[in-house]
Amino acid sequence: MGLYRLPATLLRGGTSKGVFIRADVLPADPALRDRLLSRLIGSPDPYERQIDGLGTGISSTSKVVLVSSSSRPGCDVDYLFGHVGIADGRIDWSGNCGNLSAAVGPFALLEGLCPAPRDGVATVRIWQANTGKLIVARVPMRDGLPDQEGAFRMDGVAFAGAAVALDFLDPAGGASGALFPTSLPQEILAVPGVGELPVTLIDAGNPLVILPATALGLDGCEMPLDFNGEAAVLARIEAVRAQAAVRMGLATSAQQATRERPSNPKLCWIAPPMDYVAADGSSVPAERMDLLARIVSMGKLHHGFTGTGTIALAAAAALPGTLVADLLGGPLAARPLCFGHPSGINEIETVLENGRVVASRLTRSARVLMRGEVWVPLAD
Repeated sequence: MGLYRLPATLLRGGTSKGVFIRADVLPADPALRDRLLSRLIGSPDPYERQIDGLGTGISSTSKVVLVSSSSRPGCDVDYLFGHVGIADGRIDWSGNCGNLSAAVGPFALLEGLCPAPRDGVATVRIWQANTGKLIVARVPMRDGLPDQEGAFRMDGVAFAGAAVALDFLDPAGGASGALFPTSLPQEILAVPGVGELPVTLIDAGNPLVILPATALGLDGCEMPLDFNGEAAVLARIEAVRAQAAVRMGLATSAQQATRERPSNPKLCWIAPPMDYVAADGSSVPAERMDLLARIVSMGKLHHGFTGTGTIALAAAAALPGTLVADLLGGPLAARPLCFGHPSGINEIETVLENGRVVASRLTRSARVLMRGEVWVPLAD
């Protein structure tokens, strides 16, 4: 039995939490590195609670982030994201976490990996290694540290925080090489055992499968507490997601997609605006939103909406011929998209030039929760 003692920082970014570690303090062997990181989080765990680790038994907190100084021209740091399977401990390195992207800049500044003003705003240029894309983060500074206080509020986070502005530059095709991996803005997907379903398959930020809620027998107002107990419905959704991964060229079989790419593509369903009650008990009126959306992450309905899913959904809303644009009555390119999710409302701006997505702009808050040393016992 070996004991690893590693400097690490626990940060919240948006509606996610993750353990941030400098890549250069980890073992060079990828298999050993992954075992160590899974054990740090508390997986594999047949109880799915991660009591003996820093995870909390939900997808949004079973995450690790590796950061290093970048040798790429115009970049300050390289950022690699890993989504840890709670039960099996397998780490999916196939995609990015948009919410934790907001915490990469603060971590890089704390580690001295990029220059920072004592006060004002620090610009951190982040190479997102999972997708091969550039993210520009603007981090507020106070007294030489990333600001830990602010008035920015986002649905799904209980406290206000310092706003981190994020530009995801040229977000299309990070996984598949194209915004629409099949070249079609919408199509019919044949899913064995399920049937034929209308889908938009899009790759922006991360790959995303978009369906009308009605195609799944849903209404768009689903909430995690009740929905995540519906094993048969979740299994049906996974069958659709896995078959879509094959159609997008991300896996050779549905079985491989389920086994090796549980994190990406994600799947969401959309519906027209409707009044509903958010997770905190507040009323969300239909007039505040352009549409309703729900997303499944790692086999469970997300308590909010993933950051990269937000990017892909908004890109689909801005482009003609997609299921999202059809629901909206046409492409939404003149203003940000506002949509309802289980915790409230998300807002995001998509920047187009000649029909091409050149940037996705969103704001998240981020905060340092703990900074110190993690102890990880690992069997030989």
